[in-house]
This record gives sequence, structure tokens and C-alpha cells, in this order.
Amino acid sequence: MSISTRTLGTAAPLTVSSLGLGCMGMSEFYGTPAHADGIATIHRALDLGVTFLDTADMYGPFTNERLVGEAIRERRDEVQLATKFGNERLPDGTRVGVNGRPEYVRTACDASLQRLGVDHIDLYYQHRVDPDVPIEETVGAMAELVQTGKVRFLGLSEASAATIRRAHAVHPITALQTEYSLFTRHLETEILPTLRELGIGLVPYSPLGRGLLTGAITRDSLPAGDSRSSGYFPRFQGENLDANLALVDAVRAIAGQLDATPGQLALAWVLAQGEDVVPIPGTKRVRYLEENAAAADLVLTREHLDALDDAVPADAVAGERYGDMSTIDSTA
Repeated sequence: MSISTRTLGTAAPLTVSSLGLGCMGMSEFYGTPAHADGIATIHRALDLGVTFLDTADMYGPFTNERLVGEAIRERRDEVQLATKFGNERLPDGTRVGVNGRPEYVRTACDASLQRLGVDHIDLYYQHRVDPDVPIEETVGAMAELVQTGKVRFLGLSEASAATIRRAHAVHPITALQTEYSLFTRHLETEILPTLRELGIGLVPYSPLGRGLLTGAITRDSLPAGDSRSSGYFPRFQGENLDANLALVDAVRAIAGQLDATPGQLALAWVLAQGEDVVPIPGTKRVRYLEENAAAADLVLTREHLDALDDAVPADAVAGERYGDMSTIDSTA
């Protein structure tokens, strides 16, 4: 397999591996945390050339950054390290809310640097937009982190086109991280054209539809404690799940023609959306990392892409992305 590089952003360009690794599930949300497996998976990722690692302070909370920091301690120079702030949580896991206040930006960054054991963060995202704090104030504080050398590049997550424009006017934004996959295409109408107009890269999270597009999930396959089995993720509930699994079957049929798994085909589709797109599929297992990495070698023709569009129309997926969409920035 061959993992090449891609460049996020033009005004403030950051070169990363063309496929990244989302580390969240190693510590929380998707079943039992797997510290040792997570370390092994990160080491294998670096060996394969998957060097763009994604974490956040709220994952764990706080434990995922420590895990990533431990994994890269002897290999920091190989890594493009991304983390996020803004979803404030207490050590016991209690969710405080979204926080974009400038003073919080500064203290959150210092805490992340300490947990990660590094002297700088390559890409620092605002995890969610704080509706009570002007984006100009938040990004102004983030820009100060760049000036002091604590952060190299800035990003946003789940921001609307209008918010992205306002943020970019304060300091160049290198990347937007947001959900994007065959199952989630809401950004194609307005957000993606805005990114390309401004020269901002796209980092899709959940490019495998939170695992649905791997073909491994069935009605009864999610382990106890997996957040996807809760009402927080409507696409995994009842009739929605049945409808979405039927779409996965259609993807599986096309993948079979290419001697690929449905997950590999789904990742190849995301990679085919542009050289400014760098998906970050998450896993805590080496075998799934290797399967995902092999998607980088899968070449899709126009006929393959058209077949996928026919099999999974943009509005075909049943259920909202989240049961509560209130923290998603929808500023017009």
C-alpha cells in the first residue's frame, strides 16, 4: 500500500498523509477503551505512513491525548498532530458545554500540550462553535497561540460557511473538520464550495459512517456501552438502521466488483472528492487500520463513482447525524 501526502490549505498550508487516523475510539464512545491496542495501532500507522493523527481534549475525557502522547513520544518528528478544544468536560466526564472564550482557548491549549508531552500542536481546531462568543474573539485567541509557537496551524470543526468566512478573515484557517462520507453529504451545497473559494482543506471525520459503511455492523453487533446503540445516533435505531444497512449492501455489491471491502470503497470515494480532502477514519485495531490504509491504492473510475451515486443518493440515508444537533453551527 502507498500512503502519499496531501496539502491542507493554501494561505496556511500543512502537508499531511493523505489518510489520517482518528484516535477517539481508543479511549471512549465505541465500546471498551483499548490503551495497549491503541498504542500498537498508532505505531503501525506511522510505520505505514499514516502520520496525521487526530485527538481532542474531550475524548476520555483527557485520556486520549495522554495515549497519543505516549505513542508518539519517540517519534514526534514523524507526526502531524491535531487536537481540539471547545467541548468542555470535567474529569468525571460531565459535559459542561461549548466554550470558545479567549481565556479558555489559552488554558485548554496549555493543558493539551502538557498531556500530549509536546511543545507544539500542528493543527489546533475549535471543536464546536460557541454561539455565545463571537468567532472573531475565539480565533483571535487561537492566532495568539500561533504567534507564540504553541500552535502551527488553525482549524474549525462543524462550522457553517458564514462562520468559516468570518474566522478566515481574522487568521488563515488551514482546515475544516466535519462529518463527510457517502452517508453524510450536507456540506456539498455551500460549505465545500466556500472552503475551496478560500483555500481551506477538508478533514472528514466518520468517513465510514461511524462504522456502518464497513459492512461489519448488524442490528445486534454493537457491544454494551457503545454510544452508537443509544438514541444519540438515530441512524443506528430501528427502521433507520434497517434502511441504512440496505444501502450498505448496495455498496458491498460494487466493492465486490473491485475485490475490495465496502469500507475500502467508502474511503476511496472520500479520497476521490479532491486532493484537498484528507479523511481520518478511526480505529483501535491494527487489522482495521491496515484495511483502511489499503483504500489509498483503490482507484475509482467515473463509472464507479456514478454507480455509488446511484446506489447511495445524497439524501438516501435514514436518520439525523445526531439526536441533538444543537451544537452544530448552522449560522446563515
